[in-house]
Amino acid sequence: MRIWVNGRLADAAEATVSVLDHGMTVGDGVFETVKAVDGRPFALRRHLDRLERSARGLGLPSPDRAEVEAACAAVLEANPVALGRLRITYTGGVAPLGSDRGDAPTTLVVAVGATPRRPDTAAVVTVPWTRNEHGATAGLKTTSYAENVVALARAHEYGASEAVLANTVGRLCEGTGSNVFVVVGGRLLTPPLTSGCLAGVTRALVLQWTDAEEADLPYSVLEEAEEVFLTGTLRDVQAISRIDQRELPGAPGPVTAKVMEIFADRAAADLEP
Repeated sequence: MRIWVNGRLADAAEATVSVLDHGMTVGDGVFETVKAVDGRPFALRRHLDRLERSARGLGLPSPDRAEVEAACAAVLEANPVALGRLRITYTGGVAPLGSDRGDAPTTLVVAVGATPRRPDTAAVVTVPWTRNEHGATAGLKTTSYAENVVALARAHEYGASEAVLANTVGRLCEGTGSNVFVVVGGRLLTPPLTSGCLAGVTRALVLQWTDAEEADLPYSVLEEAEEVFLTGTLRDVQAISRIDQRELPGAPGPVTAKVMEIFADRAAADLEP
């Protein structure tokens, strides 16, 4: 594997950053995961827009967009894969041991790895932990992912591939790495960004391409929704067949199946929607 680190490609064994990098010591960084299809990134413009928003939200200087685009192109050319996970990581760079930032340049790392196509259905669990919709990093895609690691480990313990979280006031928020849509009374709904969820790229496209609506939803909606699906960069649109012990027979249901079809067709027709 060839990885881009701060301006050049290097073999994986030589692609290193300082142990004093602020992204390593305190998680002071942002990232994007981009789907790559036959060596071409999907919706890269939207992902880089969000990378810039996340960096501004942390108080980091905006990344050099031309450099990030060049890094992505170089990594994809050096590592041909049919379906890939392109990871862009941008951190505060070398800094003192603590929360204070230093004055060193930022760090940019871009890598890609092959990934299998996701199954059409998945199981999810609910968890006792919440998203803080009022936190300083709410809605930012930061490298401080420990909460997600813990929640996802819980999901795996129960044979599920994702954990779905509420926010601090008991409203449906998001998965550890996905957005959540539900069908209630025939309406296709997803939590608003004010819930604290990430402004997912796939989420935005589903809202744009279908009749889905934003709605403030109780966490308990997962107990009664007719259909539930997740959206995410590598999931695209994925139907939920089980929530905790509740089975959703026949998943994907008719609404989810139609959204899956629409998304697949539109995404295949335009890699930069």
